Amino acid sequence: MDPTRAFVKSVKRVIVKVGTAVVTRSDGRLALGRLGALCEQLKELNDKDYEVILVTSGAVGLGRQRLRYRRLVNSSFSDLQNPQGDLDGKACAAVGQSSLMALYDIMFSQLDVTSSQLLVNDGFFRDTAFRKQLSDTVSALLDLRIIPIFNENDAVSTRKASYEDSSGIFWDNDSLAGLLALELKADLLVLLSDVEGLYSGPPSDPKSKLIHTYVKEKHQTEITFGEKSTYGRGGMTAKVNAAVCAAFAGTPVIITSGYATDNIIRVLRGERVGTIFHKDAHLWTSIKEVSAHEMAVSARDSSRRLQLLNSEERSKILLAIADALEKNEDKIRMENGADVADAEEIGYEKPLISRLTLRPEKISSLVKSVRILADMEEPIGQILKRTELADKLVLDKISCPLGVLLVIFESRPDALVQIAALAVRSGNGLLLKGGKEAKRSNAILHKIITSAIPNTVGATLIGLVTSREDIPDLLKLDDVIDLVVPRGSNKLVSQIKDATKIPVLGHADGICHVYVDKSANMDMAKQIIRDAKTDYPAACNAMETLLVHVDLSRNGGLVELVAELQREGVELYGGPRASALLNIVETNSYHTEYSSLACTVEIVDDVFAAIEHIHKHGSSHTECIIADDCEVAEAFLSQVDSAAVFHNASTRFCDGARFGLGAEVGISTSRIHARGPVGVEGLLTNRWILRGSGNVVNGDRGITYTYKNLPIKA
Repeated sequence: MDPTRAFVKSVKRVIVKVGTAVVTRSDGRLALGRLGALCEQLKELNDKDYEVILVTSGAVGLGRQRLRYRRLVNSSFSDLQNPQGDLDGKACAAVGQSSLMALYDIMFSQLDVTSSQLLVNDGFFRDTAFRKQLSDTVSALLDLRIIPIFNENDAVSTRKASYEDSSGIFWDNDSLAGLLALELKADLLVLLSDVEGLYSGPPSDPKSKLIHTYVKEKHQTEITFGEKSTYGRGGMTAKVNAAVCAAFAGTPVIITSGYATDNIIRVLRGERVGTIFHKDAHLWTSIKEVSAHEMAVSARDSSRRLQLLNSEERSKILLAIADALEKNEDKIRMENGADVADAEEIGYEKPLISRLTLRPEKISSLVKSVRILADMEEPIGQILKRTELADKLVLDKISCPLGVLLVIFESRPDALVQIAALAVRSGNGLLLKGGKEAKRSNAILHKIITSAIPNTVGATLIGLVTSREDIPDLLKLDDVIDLVVPRGSNKLVSQIKDATKIPVLGHADGICHVYVDKSANMDMAKQIIRDAKTDYPAACNAMETLLVHVDLSRNGGLVELVAELQREGVELYGGPRASALLNIVETNSYHTEYSSLACTVEIVDDVFAAIEHIHKHGSSHTECIIADDCEVAEAFLSQVDSAAVFHNASTRFCDGARFGLGAEVGISTSRIHARGPVGVEGLLTNRWILRGSGNVVNGDRGITYTYKNLPIKA
């Protein structure tokens, strides 16, 4: 939940105001789809024991549309040749009121909800007895789970003009909604508009930005409003005035789009939707809004300051981070324990809870990996190649950081530590977005790590993105962010790739295979498949498919392997051949990442059939062959096109720390830039430094190119 929306947990009574621009289409006809979605959301809230009150506009617009049609039907051809006068607004309101309420009644009836109509005028609220009776009536309706629907009775209103005559207690349905929020003691007012919320300028202006939290002292003089509503009497100016009045009187207000089919539900889930108005907004300094662009630029600036430090100074930062993690282990475990407890209460699956949990040995391992990175050879500024292009003209190819990384990961808080340490070692700025299930763990780890970064560099080197709504903005920043690394499900990785022009590094699935050849040592095979499946079933490098040579299905070898897995509690699913022979459930798909004590078993004719199966159904992650026949093994190693291919070794070895990389930002199945476990080297690129002595090209006249490789001095 977004911290600025935490108050919604205590919301009971909700007023929703829907404007004419939402109720009607651009041609004046009713927007039935939007009205249907509105009614369905209010029904859902009603079922969840919220007290729901609706304030609706649209009667005048609907009445005008009906009267125009009636006038057209009743007019002669000669009548239509003459200019048509404007329809009387009061008459439009009178006709539209009954039509609008009839429509609401039909829609709510279809949802088994009862609604009621309450027409009010400005003058009514001057009567104390009326105000008390109004409150009593609404309370009685809500006790019966009836939704009261309010509207100003425009048909008999004495107001002459919508905007010029704005005297009185309320002057449109927006201000009526604000007034009712106070009179009826609502916990929340939601104003539905035709835009996402309040913008810094007209929403059509590309430079305008959505304001998530309205701070009167800041925004009152900064905002430029567009034109008033072309459909009704309100517009954003009216909504903001109503929101400010209600919020500062004690009722929080959110302005959001009524075009979306679920925004009211999302608001009450605490998601960062629309613009919030709250009397305490100016006190929320700890959650001061920082735009995605500002966060990325700050990370880039800090990374450049980090690169100015020498190797020893950067190593000291990593050692300070390791010490801080060790010192604060109790705090880390307490916050992580709260995340795990919440996950268990929600009912998350065991593999996710396993990835989420930070056990003492895991924290010790993380501390150790950070210290290993601190002791690594300096990766930045290394001369990779030195070439004499011509006399006194020397070209160096030098390693350097990529720039700013955006890493989006799901339920593994240990990933935050590894990635942050790699960013410091490689000199990169970093933005991190973890899963909501690990929010406490991520927050404490980020706080501990950034507190160890000296002011000369700046804690903004590593930014923690806390809202999912910021991700789309970050993915647009291809001018600041240089690489996106998604770590998580296939769905997550695919969504990221589809939403950005920034290069994406990562893998979508971990469908890892182990092929047991007929030449395999069976004791070795049992040991390896047991480890590959059961050492850490939730890991992306765990075995998900066991392929067995057909000869082993005839000599008892397959039965031995299956028995070994079943002793460890592994649930087995078979391909067509294995399921028939072993009498196990046939798998629905070979492309299944179980991430638990389960795997697929299938029989293949030989190593080439195994290779073909892997290429067809695998994810190019990690594959293993168990064989004593070296020729067969070499065929497998050379022909399998995956990021990591092993002979007689568990797939669990595919890990940055086990490869000696210190840590990993992820395992890449891409074929460009980096592949397999991505450590420091995968977060570096290079640049070219040319040193001359007044050399000029001049059409290549008078220059002799030597292209001599020069020794690189230590």
